Amino acid sequence: MQVIGTVGLAGSGKGEFANVAEELGVPVVTMGDVIRSECRERGLDPAEHHGEIAQKLRQENGPAAIAEESLPHIEAALEDDDTVLVDGIRSGVEVDVFEERFGDDFTLVSIEAPFEVRRERVTDRGRDKVGEDGESLEARDERELSFGLDEALARADVTIDNTGTLEEFREQARELLDQ
Repeated sequence: MQVIGTVGLAGSGKGEFANVAEELGVPVVTMGDVIRSECRERGLDPAEHHGEIAQKLRQENGPAAIAEESLPHIEAALEDDDTVLVDGIRSGVEVDVFEERFGDDFTLVSIEAPFEVRRERVTDRGRDKVGEDGESLEARDERELSFGLDEALARADVTIDNTGTLEEFREQARELLDQ
């Protein structure tokens, strides 16, 4: 059994890493899906309220709320597969949840790229704003760092510097997922 979690700021390459995992047949559990589901349960449009609900879930149920809600999805995926990717870890508290549940079978991968590279990627996707709330990249970075993202980044077992070409990054992701 292997649970691989990804952490990184918007535009760093987490989504592309998840795409590579899916291409290799590795199931992906996206923590943001928990938030989108909660938005819908509250009658809110996830495209407008994602960040707000992420904050509220953590306020209402504690800083580990989203990770804890993701656990059943991860465990269900592990029933059929030996490896599962958890996309979108946002804090050291969330890392704690996965380390406590999966122990040495959990690996945290930090995907990093400088601000200007990330901004260019977001712009190339046809968006001036990021996130489902239409917030700026700066504002999203600030919000996610307030969750403890910087602590999660510092605790990574593996760091991928995603400043090269897309194919170079995809190759790094394949190599890590093949191990």
